[in-house]
Amino acid sequence: MAEHESLEYGKADFVLLDNVSTDEFMANLKLRFEKGRIYSYIGEVVVSVNPYRAMNIYGRDVVEQYKGRELYERPPHLFAIADAAYKAMKRRNKDTCIVISGESGAGKTEASKYIMQYIAAITNPNQRAEVERVKNMLLKSNCVLEAFGNAKTNRNDNSSRFGKYMDINFDFKGDPIGGHISNYLLEKSRVIFQQEGERSFHSYYQLLRGAPDSLLRSLHIQKDPTAYNYIKVGGQVKSSINDGADFKAVADAMKVIGFTGDEIQTVYKILAAILHLGNLAFGVDGDVTLIQSTELVSVIRELLSAKEEHVEKALLYRTVSTGRDVIEKEHTAQEAGYGRDALAKAMYERMFCWIVGRINDIIEVKNYDARVHGKNTVIGVLDIYGFEIFQNNSFEQFCINYCNEKLQQLFIQLVLKQEQEEYQREGIPWKHIDYFNNQIIVDLVEQQHKGIFSVLDEACMNVGKVTDEVFLQGLNVKLAKHAHYTSRKLSPTDKTLEFDRDFRIRHYAGDVVYSVVGFIDKNKDTLFQDFKRLLYNSSNPVLKAMWPEGKLSITEVTKRPLTAATLFKTSMISLVENLACKEPYYVRCIKPNDVKSPLLFEQERCRHQVGYLGLLENVRVRRAGFAYRQTYPRFLQRYKMISEFTWPNHDLPSDTEAVKRLLQGCGFDHDVAYGKTKVFIRTPRTLFSLEEQRVDMVQRIVLFLQKVWRGTIARMRYRRMRAALVILRAYRRYKVRSYVREVNRRFKNIRSMKDHGRHVKWPTPPKVLRKFEEALRSIYSRWWAWTLIKGLSAEEALQVRAKVASLEALKGQRVDLGLQRAWEGNYLKRDSPDAASSFTLVSSELQRKDKFMRILFSGNVRKINRFHKAEDRAVLITDRHLYKMDPLKQYKLMKSIPLYNVGSAPFVYILLCCCMHTRLFPWHLCPVCVCVCVCVCVC
Repeated sequence: MAEHESLEYGKADFVLLDNVSTDEFMANLKLRFEKGRIYSYIGEVVVSVNPYRAMNIYGRDVVEQYKGRELYERPPHLFAIADAAYKAMKRRNKDTCIVISGESGAGKTEASKYIMQYIAAITNPNQRAEVERVKNMLLKSNCVLEAFGNAKTNRNDNSSRFGKYMDINFDFKGDPIGGHISNYLLEKSRVIFQQEGERSFHSYYQLLRGAPDSLLRSLHIQKDPTAYNYIKVGGQVKSSINDGADFKAVADAMKVIGFTGDEIQTVYKILAAILHLGNLAFGVDGDVTLIQSTELVSVIRELLSAKEEHVEKALLYRTVSTGRDVIEKEHTAQEAGYGRDALAKAMYERMFCWIVGRINDIIEVKNYDARVHGKNTVIGVLDIYGFEIFQNNSFEQFCINYCNEKLQQLFIQLVLKQEQEEYQREGIPWKHIDYFNNQIIVDLVEQQHKGIFSVLDEACMNVGKVTDEVFLQGLNVKLAKHAHYTSRKLSPTDKTLEFDRDFRIRHYAGDVVYSVVGFIDKNKDTLFQDFKRLLYNSSNPVLKAMWPEGKLSITEVTKRPLTAATLFKTSMISLVENLACKEPYYVRCIKPNDVKSPLLFEQERCRHQVGYLGLLENVRVRRAGFAYRQTYPRFLQRYKMISEFTWPNHDLPSDTEAVKRLLQGCGFDHDVAYGKTKVFIRTPRTLFSLEEQRVDMVQRIVLFLQKVWRGTIARMRYRRMRAALVILRAYRRYKVRSYVREVNRRFKNIRSMKDHGRHVKWPTPPKVLRKFEEALRSIYSRWWAWTLIKGLSAEEALQVRAKVASLEALKGQRVDLGLQRAWEGNYLKRDSPDAASSFTLVSSELQRKDKFMRILFSGNVRKINRFHKAEDRAVLITDRHLYKMDPLKQYKLMKSIPLYNVGSAPFVYILLCCCMHTRLFPWHLCPVCVCVCVCVCVC
């Protein structure tokens, strides 16, 4: 399936091996590991080998290479399986899940983080704030859960000590809208005890080594982990983990998620209180049990916000109900120590469950209505503890390995058994492939009345003193003939087992010896009701909310609580049912060595994992089987558009015939098989080719639909525009007619008006008639002028013409153009009354002398000589001469020039008219007349 890797890196898909054998499988796996190719395929299953080093194959550029690609298009990678699950969820609107399995230290937690990182990176194309918030919450929650639920073990520096299953909810567009986290069986015994070379949960060391001094002082703790009994073993362990930096990262993540300051502070107080509880020591004074370190009680009281006497009483006494009576029973030193340890474990477990619940409150989908928002689809990511075989295996390892048996059973059912059974059910020719079915081991653990859990619960319910040895005897009786169970009593010669202590189970991953020491106590998980009431009555509201059952009095508590084994079995069955109803994708993690070396590939160690993970059987089933199957109606619904016989609807007898015709038309008939209800496609390439054709046809269909819809929209727009134009045209006609009618009404009687309608106000025209109005006003003005002119006498008409001529000549040169008065010509006689007599005598004398008929013009002017000096002069123009006079000397004649010597009469006449038009005075010279006056003076 993976085509883009050279053969120097081996076969990217184990299905392509030449010979399916364990040796060839291991050789290919080793070659790829040594070449730095840590991922391989078995069909659609990813095989991941822990590289024990940082690799630059998870950046944004790598995300883009796998986004939207099919599995076979790129080299094997976790991103490919994550993208396949995401596409299946979007394409088929079906819930999917990614199951990550393998040993502790095989890289399951890191794989889940990279899958989450990829899903977060490829969603949210529109950068919507709510989607970004949800993605940030989901990613940050990993950091917080690892701090409180992971620990360093001898096999793994970051081992998950709890099971985690996360559902990521998506809306119909494929954007994350929320999520939900389920946690399973926190290994709370690690709170009070760790094996040599291991540490307790990361949270303790992060607090001690990363918290500021002020916080440590308020919690009454010091930085040295070896000062506390509960974690002093882990405090001496050297680790590559940077606890100081992790403390700040976890604190920031909790703030981002939405934890309040009081909630975070309460978490620190609980951690500190547990550390102080571990240092509590009990002694005996006669028959009385005492607390030796009484100062610690005061510190614990302060951290738990409880009363000191209540804390001391809960540690030393137990309230017991006997019928109607309630008595207080004093603990022995041993019982007090047991109660102290039980309280520490319960506080940590309850705090962890509260943190998970608090995260769920924030990230869960709220106010989602499927009828409004569409179907809510889910991708599940399972990161759960791997199969464990320690030197000392107790109740926790038994539960963890049972969990892995359940997951292996699911894998067998879905990938191996279910697939083969489906071929037989559908009538597809098939050669059966043998595989190990671990159902027998699952039944050994969980079967009613006979299973190990049932025997354990039965032992816990017995009256009287029940010991772990009694439990082991019950197992020997009920499981004596079981092929996968043995003990020293059943196999006396097997010296690897201790009498009355050990039993062995032959798991799918190997034989594991369990010590029954502590099984009864851990299964009962007894916590005295006094501690629950103590914590419920705390004045800290956060701590109080963690212990709601503390509100019950001792007489109200009558029902025996469920055992840890029953609770865990129920949760595992529920988990498997949840996974089984989703479309599964698998990541099978392999641990290459036990020393965490990036170079060492331990052949036998890996061969063992390949064997119990069933990878070889998976290869055989995949090579012999079909990569894809689907019911005929669903297949037809998805691919019918790529054939003319099935699009848009077929007229063949059945959907089966339609699918056959479709595949024959595409040339894939040789690579498919037809079952009773489903079509089976052998190679993924055929499916990918169908998908490519479908994508191409969908684009063409979309273009066709867009064309039709755009045409519909265009026609709708055209009809609206045409209707608007009709309305607009009618409205314009209405406005034009209204305007014309209004003009006609207002100007109807202007002929009889005194001013011929000059006072009439014009109506406001519509925009389309603005030029028409200008023309109409012009016509009216011409008519009005013609009306005035036709009543003038000949002499008045002549003067009007002269004024019009001067108006055209001097337009824009003067403001006052003399239009409102009559022109007289002889202005010296009219405008100078004091000198009129002198001018009259002079003009009469000149008339007698020169015999002129009439005076054309007279007026005062300003003479300017060549030296730019000015003097006052008077000008008299008659029909025969032009005279220059001195007004200061009673208009004494200075010069007389015949008109024929000045120039043509029309030119002089025009100039004179202009001068008369402008009312020429010595103090007002117009630009035109200056030249005339100068010329006159020179002459």
